[in-house]
Amino acid sequence: MELFGISHDLYSFTILIHCFCRCSRLSFALSTLGKMMKLGYEPSIVTFGSLLHGFCLRNRIHDAFSLVASMVKSGYEPNVVVYNTLIDCLCKNGDVNIALELLNEMEKKGLGADVVTYNTLLTGLCYSGRWSEAARILRDMMKRRINPDVFTFTALIDAFVKQGNLDEAQELYKEMLQSSIDPNTVTYNSLINGLCKQGRLYHAKRTFDLLASRGCFPNVVTYNTLINGFCKSRRVDDGMKLFQRMYREGLVGDTFTYNTLIHGYCQVGKLRVAQDIFSWMVSCRVTPDIITHCILLHGLCVNGEIDSALVKFNDMRSGEKYLGIVAYNIMIHGLCKADKVEEAWELFCRLPVEGVKPDARTYTIMILGLCKNGPRREADELFGRMKEDGIICQAEDGHIGEHGTSNKEISLLS
Repeated sequence: MELFGISHDLYSFTILIHCFCRCSRLSFALSTLGKMMKLGYEPSIVTFGSLLHGFCLRNRIHDAFSLVASMVKSGYEPNVVVYNTLIDCLCKNGDVNIALELLNEMEKKGLGADVVTYNTLLTGLCYSGRWSEAARILRDMMKRRINPDVFTFTALIDAFVKQGNLDEAQELYKEMLQSSIDPNTVTYNSLINGLCKQGRLYHAKRTFDLLASRGCFPNVVTYNTLINGFCKSRRVDDGMKLFQRMYREGLVGDTFTYNTLIHGYCQVGKLRVAQDIFSWMVSCRVTPDIITHCILLHGLCVNGEIDSALVKFNDMRSGEKYLGIVAYNIMIHGLCKADKVEEAWELFCRLPVEGVKPDARTYTIMILGLCKNGPRREADELFGRMKEDGIICQAEDGHIGEHGTSNKEISLLS
């Protein structure tokens, strides 16, 4: 535009700032604001709103409030959109009390909160487990004749599911239908997630099949949720059928999809299939992450393929800039289970050299390995070293188990 001699105006600057903020390029947004003001254009409430949204996306709450203070100083009164942006950011960070204070501030200024304000607060309160306050906000919403919409019901259903209250979530779903509010794909995703968590896969699959009849279509999250449910119940082949159906419908699986299936097949001892899925993942240009590699490494160790696991682990060490303690824990545990305690000890001793700090689980694995296959004295010395490093394992009942391990850890590792 500048090269063609077309002058920018407030609108083009605001659009540019808005775009930079949405893609979290705040430095560009702020430099554009500076250029705009140098050219004599005063930012509008929309410009400020875009910047505020950018700060909130980057979780810069202090900067967001400072910006609002600057707005007020410049003679701009925050509108409902500005308040909604702040309330949303606060609720996502668990600062629900401050968000409620902002709602009161809105009321004092005569700014009517809208359905977005209430939906945001309801979600924040539910995720914080403050059910009675959420009910009060819902009553206040109805009293002000602000009708709940699909987002209100979906937020509440999702919160109930995440709290393990599936019955309440299903009651809300029925109430939603009775109110002639059509559920969306996100609503069904939450319900399917709740049913899968309770192992009610038949009902989860029925809900999945119901989507099309309700005018909704499953997305990647829907498929991932149900595939994960099947794999956790060791019905991996059913998960694979869903994966194939997903591709037939033109949806591309993501890293989570592949990780779930690889983990599922490793759990049932079908390592060859798991490795084939990994190869397919790479050929489909879905980049495996550290979790993918750790799942395969764990699968190899658990299924007794310790030599293949060592090859995989060394490949990971050479390919990753920072491998992290989880991969080392898997390998040390695998070596101990295969009665290769000396090799496990060598790897444990190399941790400081490789810039990796052992955690409670690392010590637990190594101590149990030494107790099982070596002199008790070495295990006692390592336990003393663990305490010197300020690491101690606490059992679920609050008591320290033998060698500083919980009973749960002993059962998992023995």
